[in-house]
Amino acid sequence: MDIAVLVDMSQGNWMGILWCALIGVVLGALLGLGLHFCGTYLEPKEDPRVNDVAKMLPGANCGLCGHAGCHDMAEAIVKGEVEHLSSCKPGNAKPDKFFNPIIEYMKGHPDEDGTTHVPEI
Repeated sequence: MDIAVLVDMSQGNWMGILWCALIGVVLGALLGLGLHFCGTYLEPKEDPRVNDVAKMLPGANCGLCGHAGCHDMAEAIVKGEVEHLSSCKPGNAKPDKFFNPIIEYMKGHPDEDGTTHVPEI
């Protein structure tokens, strides 16, 4: 096959290229709008208390408590999965500094249904 035949625009090759480009642009725009919709309306909502409790923890992210880091420990505290804050080994050095503010915070900030999860030291 001669290259001149492939490049010859008089045979309507441009129309095929233009249609492919148009379909690609339309599909890209539709998928982009779909991703924007999903990112805006389907975003998981995190309990704001988790960040507050995470700031009160020592911030060592050591995993000695059995959680992946301080943020995961804070999430477990807020959900009521942690019964004793003493599982946080770095916080045991200064429990008045780290644990007492968390206990007071959790007493004053119940769940949406009104239940409180207050761990012990």
